[in-house]
Amino acid sequence: MDTIPNMAGCDSIITINLVVGNTTNSSIGPVSCGPYTAPSGAVYSTSGLFFDTIPNFSGCDSIIMINLVVNAPSSSSIGVNACDMYTAPSGAMYTSSGLYMDTITNMMGCDSVITIQLSISNSTTSSITASACDMYTAPSGATYTMSGTIVDVILNAAGCDSTMTIQLTIRTSTNSAIGAVACNSYTAPSGAVFT
Repeated sequence: MDTIPNMAGCDSIITINLVVGNTTNSSIGPVSCGPYTAPSGAVYSTSGLFFDTIPNFSGCDSIIMINLVVNAPSSSSIGVNACDMYTAPSGAMYTSSGLYMDTITNMMGCDSVITIQLSISNSTTSSITASACDMYTAPSGATYTMSGTIVDVILNAAGCDSTMTIQLTIRTSTNSAIGAVACNSYTAPSGAVFT
Protein backbone atom coordinates (compact mmCIF):
# COMPACT_ATOMS: atom_id res chain seq x y z
CA MET A 1 0.00 0.00 0.00
CA ASP A 2 1.15 3.49 -0.83
CA THR A 3 -0.27 6.83 0.28
CA ILE A 4 -0.06 10.12 -1.58
CA PRO A 5 -2.15 13.31 -1.29
CA ASN A 6 -5.08 13.54 -3.62
CA MET A 7 -6.32 16.75 -5.35
CA ALA A 8 -8.21 17.78 -2.20
CA GLY A 9 -5.10 17.41 -0.05
CA CYS A 10 -6.37 14.26 1.63
CA ASP A 11 -4.77 10.83 1.69
CA SER A 12 -5.10 8.74 -1.41
CA ILE A 13 -4.37 5.16 -0.53
CA ILE A 14 -3.14 3.10 -3.45
CA THR A 15 -3.12 -0.67 -3.25
CA ILE A 16 -0.24 -1.94 -5.39
CA ASN A 17 -0.20 -5.53 -6.56
CA LEU A 18 3.50 -5.61 -7.36
CA VAL A 19 5.45 -8.21 -9.31
CA VAL A 20 9.15 -7.42 -9.47
CA GLY A 21 10.90 -9.04 -12.41
CA ASN A 22 14.60 -9.55 -12.57
CA THR A 23 17.02 -8.88 -15.34
CA THR A 24 18.65 -12.00 -16.71
CA ASN A 25 22.13 -12.58 -18.02
CA SER A 26 23.32 -15.20 -20.47
CA SER A 27 26.19 -15.77 -22.86
CA ILE A 28 26.53 -17.36 -26.25
CA GLY A 29 29.51 -18.11 -28.49
CA PRO A 30 28.29 -18.15 -32.07
CA VAL A 31 30.56 -18.83 -35.03
CA SER A 32 29.42 -17.15 -38.22
CA CYS A 33 30.47 -17.07 -41.85
CA GLY A 34 30.08 -13.41 -42.69
CA PRO A 35 27.84 -10.94 -40.80
CA TYR A 36 26.03 -12.21 -37.67
CA THR A 37 22.59 -11.00 -36.61
CA ALA A 38 22.21 -10.84 -32.82
CA PRO A 39 18.88 -11.64 -31.08
CA SER A 40 18.04 -7.90 -30.92
CA GLY A 41 18.61 -7.54 -34.67
CA ALA A 42 21.99 -5.83 -34.37
CA VAL A 43 24.42 -6.94 -37.07
CA TYR A 44 28.09 -7.61 -36.36
CA SER A 45 30.64 -8.33 -39.08
CA THR A 46 33.82 -8.75 -37.04
CA SER A 47 34.86 -11.10 -34.27
CA GLY A 48 34.67 -9.74 -30.74
CA LEU A 49 32.81 -9.53 -27.43
CA PHE A 50 29.43 -7.79 -27.71
CA PHE A 51 26.52 -7.19 -25.33
CA ASP A 52 22.99 -7.44 -26.67
CA THR A 53 19.79 -6.59 -24.78
CA ILE A 54 16.32 -7.96 -25.40
CA PRO A 55 13.23 -8.22 -23.13
CA ASN A 56 13.06 -11.44 -21.09
CA PHE A 57 9.86 -13.37 -20.25
CA SER A 58 9.01 -10.92 -17.41
CA GLY A 59 9.55 -7.85 -19.58
CA CYS A 60 12.87 -6.95 -18.02
CA ASP A 61 16.22 -6.69 -19.72
CA SER A 62 17.88 -9.88 -20.78
CA ILE A 63 21.54 -9.07 -21.29
CA ILE A 64 23.31 -11.46 -23.62
CA MET A 65 27.09 -11.54 -23.78
CA ILE A 66 28.05 -12.58 -27.31
CA ASN A 67 31.56 -13.94 -27.82
CA LEU A 68 31.42 -13.83 -31.60
CA VAL A 69 33.80 -15.46 -34.05
CA VAL A 70 33.30 -14.34 -37.65
CA ASN A 71 35.07 -16.55 -40.16
CA ALA A 72 35.48 -15.41 -43.72
CA PRO A 73 34.44 -17.23 -46.84
CA SER A 74 37.33 -17.94 -49.22
CA SER A 75 37.76 -17.94 -52.96
CA SER A 76 40.23 -19.27 -55.47
CA SER A 77 40.52 -19.90 -59.17
CA ILE A 78 41.94 -22.79 -61.16
CA GLY A 79 42.50 -23.61 -64.82
CA VAL A 80 41.67 -27.18 -65.78
CA ASN A 81 42.19 -29.17 -68.98
CA ALA A 82 40.23 -32.42 -69.09
CA CYS A 83 39.22 -35.10 -71.56
CA ASP A 84 35.49 -35.61 -72.20
CA MET A 85 34.30 -34.76 -68.66
CA TYR A 86 35.49 -32.99 -65.51
CA THR A 87 34.36 -33.63 -61.94
CA ALA A 88 34.63 -30.45 -59.84
CA PRO A 89 35.63 -30.52 -56.13
CA SER A 90 31.94 -30.39 -55.11
CA GLY A 91 31.16 -33.43 -57.27
CA ALA A 92 29.46 -31.47 -60.07
CA MET A 93 30.23 -32.86 -63.53
CA TYR A 94 30.89 -30.76 -66.62
CA THR A 95 31.18 -31.92 -70.24
CA SER A 96 31.79 -28.63 -72.04
CA SER A 97 34.39 -25.89 -71.81
CA GLY A 98 33.50 -22.72 -69.93
CA LEU A 99 33.77 -20.69 -66.76
CA TYR A 100 32.15 -22.39 -63.75
CA MET A 101 31.69 -21.44 -60.09
CA ASP A 102 31.94 -24.34 -57.64
CA THR A 103 31.33 -24.09 -53.88
CA ILE A 104 32.69 -26.34 -51.15
CA THR A 105 33.19 -25.84 -47.40
CA ASN A 106 36.57 -24.48 -46.33
CA MET A 107 38.41 -25.58 -43.18
CA MET A 108 36.63 -22.88 -41.13
CA GLY A 109 33.22 -24.21 -42.14
CA CYS A 110 32.47 -21.35 -44.52
CA ASP A 111 31.92 -21.29 -48.27
CA SER A 112 34.95 -21.65 -50.47
CA VAL A 113 34.04 -20.46 -53.95
CA ILE A 114 36.25 -21.88 -56.70
CA THR A 115 36.23 -20.26 -60.13
CA ILE A 116 37.05 -22.95 -62.69
CA GLN A 117 38.26 -22.02 -66.18
CA LEU A 118 37.55 -25.35 -67.85
CA SER A 119 38.79 -26.58 -71.21
CA ILE A 120 37.29 -29.89 -72.34
CA SER A 121 38.96 -31.83 -75.16
CA ASN A 122 37.36 -34.87 -76.72
CA SER A 123 38.56 -38.41 -77.15
CA THR A 124 38.48 -39.81 -80.67
CA THR A 125 37.68 -43.18 -82.23
CA SER A 126 38.63 -44.67 -85.58
CA SER A 127 38.66 -47.95 -87.45
CA ILE A 128 41.41 -49.29 -89.66
CA THR A 129 42.10 -52.46 -91.61
CA ALA A 130 45.64 -53.83 -91.45
CA SER A 131 47.46 -56.89 -92.65
CA ALA A 132 50.96 -58.08 -91.91
CA CYS A 133 53.20 -61.06 -92.31
CA ASP A 134 53.78 -63.04 -89.12
CA MET A 135 53.50 -60.08 -86.68
CA TYR A 136 51.82 -56.66 -86.52
CA THR A 137 52.94 -53.73 -84.37
CA ALA A 138 50.00 -51.49 -83.45
CA PRO A 139 50.38 -47.68 -83.11
CA SER A 140 50.71 -48.07 -79.31
CA GLY A 141 53.64 -50.44 -79.77
CA ALA A 142 51.71 -53.59 -78.83
CA THR A 143 52.50 -56.59 -81.07
CA TYR A 144 50.03 -59.16 -82.38
CA THR A 145 50.64 -62.50 -84.12
CA MET A 146 47.05 -63.63 -84.74
CA SER A 147 44.29 -62.25 -86.96
CA GLY A 148 41.25 -60.67 -85.33
CA THR A 149 39.69 -57.45 -84.10
CA ILE A 150 41.93 -55.57 -81.71
CA VAL A 151 41.48 -52.30 -79.85
CA ASP A 152 44.49 -50.03 -79.51
CA VAL A 153 44.64 -46.76 -77.58
CA ILE A 154 47.07 -43.88 -78.03
CA LEU A 155 46.85 -40.16 -77.23
CA ASN A 156 45.37 -37.86 -79.85
CA ALA A 157 46.62 -34.33 -80.62
CA ALA A 158 44.52 -32.93 -77.72
CA GLY A 159 46.13 -35.35 -75.25
CA CYS A 160 42.98 -37.47 -74.93
CA ASP A 161 42.41 -41.14 -75.78
CA SER A 162 42.36 -42.06 -79.44
CA THR A 163 40.76 -45.51 -79.57
CA MET A 164 41.38 -47.48 -82.76
CA THR A 165 39.53 -50.62 -83.73
CA ILE A 166 41.85 -52.61 -85.99
CA GLN A 167 40.61 -55.41 -88.24
CA LEU A 168 43.86 -57.36 -88.42
CA THR A 169 44.86 -60.09 -90.86
CA ILE A 170 48.10 -61.92 -90.12
CA ARG A 171 49.59 -63.85 -93.04
CA THR A 172 52.13 -66.58 -92.36
CA SER A 173 55.52 -66.65 -94.04
CA THR A 174 56.59 -69.96 -95.58
CA ASN A 175 59.94 -71.72 -95.83
CA SER A 176 61.07 -74.02 -98.57
CA ALA A 177 64.32 -75.44 -99.85
CA ILE A 178 65.46 -76.05 -103.40
CA GLY A 179 68.59 -77.58 -104.74
CA ALA A 180 70.01 -75.72 -107.72
CA VAL A 181 73.03 -76.30 -109.94
CA ALA A 182 74.18 -73.48 -112.21
CA CYS A 183 77.11 -72.52 -114.37
CA ASN A 184 78.81 -69.19 -113.55
CA SER A 185 75.74 -67.56 -111.92
CA TYR A 186 72.34 -68.42 -110.58
CA THR A 187 69.23 -66.22 -110.68
CA ALA A 188 67.00 -66.91 -107.67
CA PRO A 189 63.17 -66.76 -107.88
CA SER A 190 63.27 -63.23 -106.42
CA GLY A 191 65.61 -62.07 -109.20
CA ALA A 192 68.71 -61.97 -107.02
CA VAL A 193 71.84 -63.17 -108.88
CA PHE A 194 74.35 -65.33 -107.08
CA THR A 195 77.83 -66.22 -108.46
